[in-house]
Amino acid sequence: MPRITKEEKARNRQNIVEAAGRMFRAQGIDAVGIADLMKEAGLTHGGFYNHFASKDDLAAEVCNASFAASLGVLRQTVDEGDVPAGPPLRRVVEDYLSAEHRDAPDGGCPSASLVIDAGRHTEAVQRSYAAGVEGYLAGFAGEFERERAGGEVTPEEARERAVLLLSRMVGAMVLARAVRHVEPELSDEILRTCRAHALD
Repeated sequence: MPRITKEEKARNRQNIVEAAGRMFRAQGIDAVGIADLMKEAGLTHGGFYNHFASKDDLAAEVCNASFAASLGVLRQTVDEGDVPAGPPLRRVVEDYLSAEHRDAPDGGCPSASLVIDAGRHTEAVQRSYAAGVEGYLAGFAGEFERERAGGEVTPEEARERAVLLLSRMVGAMVLARAVRHVEPELSDEILRTCRAHALD
């Protein structure tokens, strides 16, 4: 059997990470079997251990990759600054607490979709998740400080506001997703209310 090139191996690994990212977000880490994951990635079951030592090893990488993508969007939004659609944090809140984000649990930010899984898995997964949370807090705090460039907000106050904002956003998304099929009006109400008051 011909050996695969380094480029093919890297591409296969990336396919696994991307498939796992979708499946872990939508179903939870424990609910996804390696055979189904590899099938989704278009690879054979036996090839998994050529790339990862364990599913937890993969979960940590998925966490890192998912947060990196999400934080890239945050940085881009911040770099755009104030636009007619609103200041950066207002746009982040509107996008995060949207029905589109709620209804696509296999995509978007991992902060809400992997929050329970992170706490149940290895320290490596928890460290990856914590690093992503810290990335959000730093980005939010930086914006709160920028918005109050006159010195009205100390770094400590900006950090506190960042913690409150991320907690409100993640909590609202988790609740909205939990009830959306049986109480869609309640789900919409949670999103609507938190969009209006997340930055209070």
